[in-house]
Amino acid sequence: MQPTIAFIGAGNMSRAILGGMLKNGYPAERISATGRNLDKLQDLAAQGISVSTDNILAVQNSTVIVLAVKPQMMQDLCRSLAPIIQERQPLIISVAAGITAQSIDSWLGGNLAIVRCMPNTPALVQQGASALLANDKVVDSQKEIAEQLIATTGLALWVESEAQLNVVTALSGSGPAYFFLLMESMIAAAVSQGLDQDVATQLALQTASGAATIAQQSALSPAELRRQVTSPKGTTEQAILSFENSGFPNIIKQGMQANIDRSKQLAIELA
Repeated sequence: MQPTIAFIGAGNMSRAILGGMLKNGYPAERISATGRNLDKLQDLAAQGISVSTDNILAVQNSTVIVLAVKPQMMQDLCRSLAPIIQERQPLIISVAAGITAQSIDSWLGGNLAIVRCMPNTPALVQQGASALLANDKVVDSQKEIAEQLIATTGLALWVESEAQLNVVTALSGSGPAYFFLLMESMIAAAVSQGLDQDVATQLALQTASGAATIAQQSALSPAELRRQVTSPKGTTEQAILSFENSGFPNIIKQGMQANIDRSKQLAIELA
């Protein structure tokens, strides 16, 4: 029988996972979700999910708990749930950024099976790229549950350390914003050269989608794909050379390092 799962916090990421679960046939009657405002949970209730403002009740009835509140709220939430969590010993899955599994375990009373997940916003359209990290209390059957749950939103891969999860945050966690910025900049450049805003937007978005599709379906690396469309002395080459001369690769590296540094700082602040 499939496990009962409680989502503590029903924001966008919870709804992305919930949507993926339901689309993949997970029985709604084995899912619950909590929030501070019951009225905002009625769309979930309409899909057969049990909704409540009572976090403790949700935990009492579940074997898997997904912690999906804002990072700043996590410590107080965990401390309030610690007695019932210690009694029930469920699998804990956290989708909160910047909070280590060790901190969550400490706030919940210790000795618990905890999986951290770093998802990204394309999970909202089942195109997510998520990384998972298990502490040493998580057994194989629990890893399988966590992976199947997150895989309903897209790609789900395991990493081995908090340090690697920080890199994932800089890569796929924040990555959509980088691509949005690139698209935004390309559109603005095209408009400045006389192209209609709507035409520029449609062409940029379709180009991004097409390039990603080719990269996913090809056995070649992105670097090789780039080389194949960069003809010597052609127009693409001139743009690529200009990007490289402006330090584009190093700009990306520096930005991702700043992201990683902030992840480390958050872990300290929120602990």
